[in-house]
Amino acid sequence: MQNQNIQQLQIARSETMIAVVLGLVVGTFLIIGVGFAHPQAIHNAAHDTRHTTAFPCH
Repeated sequence: MQNQNIQQLQIARSETMIAVVLGLVVGTFLIIGVGFAHPQAIHNAAHDTRHTTAFPCH
């Protein structure tokens, strides 16, 4: 019984770590991808957010 609880805890931790890493990858891509994007529409859509996060866009 205790061995089963340990296995379930390990699975829960690994699933949490997968979600954290995936979130970091997607978040980093969004910040950098949109931050350095050249199309005017993307720039205008993210302009205020860039300034609030102190991301240089000019």
